[in-house]
Amino acid sequence: MRFDLSSMIDPELWSLADESRAFYARRQSGRGARNVDELRAFRLQAPAPAVCEPPPHLEQVSADGATVPVRIHSPAGRPPSGVILEIHTGGFFMGSAAGGDIRNRRLVETLGVAVVSVDYRLAPENPWPAAADDCETAALWLAEHAQARFGTTNLAVVGFSAGATLAMATLLRFRDRGLEVFSGGVLQCGTYDLSAQTPAGRLIADEYFLGAYAGDAPDRTHPDLSPAFADLDDLPPVMLVIGTEDILLEDNLVMATRLAAAGVEVDLRLYPASPHAFSGHSTSMARAALNDIDDWLRDRLGVLD
Repeated sequence: MRFDLSSMIDPELWSLADESRAFYARRQSGRGARNVDELRAFRLQAPAPAVCEPPPHLEQVSADGATVPVRIHSPAGRPPSGVILEIHTGGFFMGSAAGGDIRNRRLVETLGVAVVSVDYRLAPENPWPAAADDCETAALWLAEHAQARFGTTNLAVVGFSAGATLAMATLLRFRDRGLEVFSGGVLQCGTYDLSAQTPAGRLIADEYFLGAYAGDAPDRTHPDLSPAFADLDDLPPVMLVIGTEDILLEDNLVMATRLAAAGVEVDLRLYPASPHAFSGHSTSMARAALNDIDDWLRDRLGVLD
């Protein structure tokens, strides 16, 4: 069996690679905060999230004795065909559910679904397991109330970067509870070894967000922190989306291999000439990735065109 990265990429995507290379050659690369002082400065400088129309409904939801704020986006004039639990990006220490309003509204309009976005607590003020607990609370509320609130039990979870890590943690927690609720999860450019003990994890060993999120956890290989070390049996289907120029590529390849070895249905999508978080940028490659995600979610949620 021939096994190399080029054979795992949709051949049609190569026609978009030159445009992507030109886009990123013109674009200055960003970086994350290197200490708490930089983090505070980054937060102060962050622009206000773009406003979407119609605006989402803001609500405090509760489950299992805990409460978390969420933003709920619903289709206009018709019941949703499914519900997506969305977990936002931001390195565990920045961002908010509001930052995903435009992206989540696009999902609503494209797929006819509702989107529930979790405003989880941020590190380092609230280190692990605070964010994972908040995501679990929102997921438990959704599992309990989806039929009455939205008229459907077709549920999926999506996460972007740090949100992908938290989405995987949520799926693992539900598996451990014996709850088969989500029909699948889309995980974009997640990081799955926060312990920096695997070769893939060591590539980002000097990143401040690792310690900020992990806090004083005695073992950063705990599966809830670092899903790369988890037992991955009995999870629902997973789509992994990653660019070939992302520093987290190897981490995602490892996760895909481990999921497949555990018997999980895994759909690994690689996008050439694309760095971290590329699907949030204005390129044809990003649009191709979003279209692929839409199609995957349609199949998992049983969405009719």
